[in-house]
Amino acid sequence: MRDVVIVEAGRSPIGRKKGSLAVVHPTELLGNVMMAVLQRAHIESATVGQVVGGCINKVGAQAMNVTRTAWLTGGGAVDVACSTIDSQCGSSQFAVNLAACLIAWGAEDVVLACVVENMGLLPIGSYSIACANAGFGKPITRKYFERFEFVSQFEGAERIATKYGVTRQDTDRFGLESQLKAARAISDGRFDSQIIPVEVPVMNTDGTRGKEMRSFTRDEVPRETSIEALAALKPVARPDGIHTAGSSSQIADGASAVLLMSEAKARELGCRPRARVIDTCLVGCDPVLMLEGPIPATRKLLDRNGLKIADIDLFEINEAFASVVLSWARTLSPDMTRVNPNGGAIALGHPLGATGCGLVTKALYELERSNLRRAIVTMCCGGGLGTGTLIERA
Repeated sequence: MRDVVIVEAGRSPIGRKKGSLAVVHPTELLGNVMMAVLQRAHIESATVGQVVGGCINKVGAQAMNVTRTAWLTGGGAVDVACSTIDSQCGSSQFAVNLAACLIAWGAEDVVLACVVENMGLLPIGSYSIACANAGFGKPITRKYFERFEFVSQFEGAERIATKYGVTRQDTDRFGLESQLKAARAISDGRFDSQIIPVEVPVMNTDGTRGKEMRSFTRDEVPRETSIEALAALKPVARPDGIHTAGSSSQIADGASAVLLMSEAKARELGCRPRARVIDTCLVGCDPVLMLEGPIPATRKLLDRNGLKIADIDLFEINEAFASVVLSWARTLSPDMTRVNPNGGAIALGHPLGATGCGLVTKALYELERSNLRRAIVTMCCGGGLGTGTLIERA
């Protein structure tokens, strides 16, 4: 197999619910990010062999093959193939993984992995709700219920907390730490070089879209809080639950893209390899607990590459809920100073399928900023999946 390298990556700022990106069409947002990443790498769109995108709610403005539509909207070459895949929240991380596999096995030399998700326009569950309302049926049948209980991700997070002994105090403390780390990262300008500015409309005082445009350049989801404020929040899943809005990922909008090449092709094109993709995985786990996927995904990457947890310098694990990270940590015993050092989805937002590609982007830039060597990116996914990507700075 051929060596696969990441030569460029970038992301939009993350927009809060009904925030700056709410009125930006997803295809325009993603098209802008795609082309900006190619421009940063100084390559033409026709050089790309394939574009692999991820998206969960493929309905309405994100319907059809949203990756292809965004590529053409942004001005990409018409003979470049594009596809959109769904691995739930891990969709765009799996897009990165699939892109790496296409290159490693020689099917392509250059692949752009990308994603978009506008949760303000298309909330979680939009696809299923739209189909049910149109009379197209439900995704879960009685036969499924004969085998598994069907629960929400909120309930899954609570059951994981019970299994691993995670308390309300633990989740509140973790939520505060995420906010504090994100605030420090933003204040220090750690995200500035990875963010691709987006032109957004200036909204009128009555909430309508104005004619003037402005440049949106900074994540707008993080908010100030305190342990006392977090302790006063009501649970989101059960009356006696331990997760609140302060220890769960926030609704958000965003897009990101990662440009991968064979190492030989990168050197031929004069692109600097910034990191190597060492290994990838997609694993299944209990669909009822649902969110344990990062545990077997991390173990698989470590075992298959002869590594120990201490050999990894940086972990980017999606903070879908505080208990996801805390249960992972209690199982694998990492150095927690290496985990989400710039905050995670609790503070920065979780634009569903768009998060994984963004986490790979954040990991790449943090490896370079802190002069580190290896990183693992991992996510839990609805339905009981876990994504994993092991990268090493070139």
